[in-house]
Amino acid sequence: MKFTGTDSYVATDDLQMAVDAAVTLQRPLLIKGEPGTGKTLLAEEVASSLGLKLIQWHIKSTTKAQQGLYEYDAVSRLRDSQLGVDRVHDIGNYIKKGKLWEAFEADERVVLLIDEIDKADIEFPNDLLVEIDRMQFYVYETGETITAKQRPIVIITSNNEKELPDAFLRRCFFHYISFPDRATMQKIVDVHYPEIKHQLVSEAMDIFFQIREVPGLKKKPSTSELIDWLKLLMADDISEDVLKNRDATSAIPPLYGALLKNEQDVHMLERLAFMARREGR
Repeated sequence: MKFTGTDSYVATDDLQMAVDAAVTLQRPLLIKGEPGTGKTLLAEEVASSLGLKLIQWHIKSTTKAQQGLYEYDAVSRLRDSQLGVDRVHDIGNYIKKGKLWEAFEADERVVLLIDEIDKADIEFPNDLLVEIDRMQFYVYETGETITAKQRPIVIITSNNEKELPDAFLRRCFFHYISFPDRATMQKIVDVHYPEIKHQLVSEAMDIFFQIREVPGLKKKPSTSELIDWLKLLMADDISEDVLKNRDATSAIPPLYGALLKNEQDVHMLERLAFMARREGR
């Protein structure tokens, strides 16, 4: 299996090699990068490209590793036993399969996405070490061992909110998705909006990369935010002249809400615009 990107996803050569290396080594692919650089989307596109089913496990701060294996509903079984329900005699009726169990029991190979693993408790990655390494786990309530029929392609994403344990990192193939350069960004835009005016894209990207270079921004605009901004520019039929000929002392672009996500960054650009106006007097 070779991943070469898809018609809707621009994958750099390094990223393609990382996916193929993880598949060859049969290790999880750990993907890091700025929010909005397509980490989660990568798993969807790998599954689409290789013709495989995608199983997604989106991690929250309250997620426990055990939930990926299975959950035993002892409360429901106790209630049913008190009510004399027949299903109480089969403990399997009270076991809810997790995403890893679902991936392990699939007859054909699947892509398993463990999304934003750094949101969970620091012990979460370590709690999955054995299961991901051996591709099996034990169900204590039923006494059965669940072993993967086909080793899934495991893709794990992280936004670097917290450090991951060394023991976990050793078992992964790591790749950092660098922020796209201008040429790569142009390819991404062309994929999403093949009919867009090239001059509009050029002027918009000038502003976009200028904003990203402003020191001290709390949240730099990402690839997905540029795509949203271009969509709004086209929907409002804003011409490239509006962007090209806008007041140089105005640091706030039109429809800036698609690019800037907090008031601190808006105020910072407003202050820069104010200082530029003072210097221009």
